[in-house]
Amino acid sequence: MRTASITRKTAETEISVEINLDGTGVYDNQTGVGFFDHMLDQLSRHSLIDMTIRATGDLHIDDHHTVEDTGIAIGQALVRALGDKKGIRRYGHFALAMDDTQVACALDLSARPYLVWNCDMPTQKIGSFDTELVREFFQALSTNGGITLHIDRVHGINSHHIAEAAFKSVARALRMAVEVDPRMAGVLPSTKGAL
Repeated sequence: MRTASITRKTAETEISVEINLDGTGVYDNQTGVGFFDHMLDQLSRHSLIDMTIRATGDLHIDDHHTVEDTGIAIGQALVRALGDKKGIRRYGHFALAMDDTQVACALDLSARPYLVWNCDMPTQKIGSFDTELVREFFQALSTNGGITLHIDRVHGINSHHIAEAAFKSVARALRMAVEVDPRMAGVLPSTKGAL
């Protein structure tokens, strides 16, 4: 089983993440940030990666540290669960439609983190959640997961839909990338000999 557990504790947050890359999208995520939990649930369900996340943070200040540090921990868990990456598809892409919105994602589990973010939202808040934190989460995930991650809003007018489509499109692309390719059994998907 390709599983991992990560615990990250700082003066600002305490995060624990458990993932199973070969799961069915079972989730139990509790960060204290309702909208973010909803997004993490989407990430798990649509990637088919089982996730259990517990986070406590300095929410009396704002949600920033909790969201960012959760992204860090999930990225670290992905690296650990993927191991040597032999046999995986490595690349993933998905264009996801949600009502007024379409968001496209393309990613590479390259160990070369890079975020391209063309997914601005028309409002600064979704309820009490700062929309700029969606980018912060994906930046942390990309950096700590070693993921080249491109997220593009094709169109959309509703910030909730744009954020949710971003999480779902990344999830679907991630599902594709972490899958074992039966034609690549035990082979590293790179001509460099290392990822």
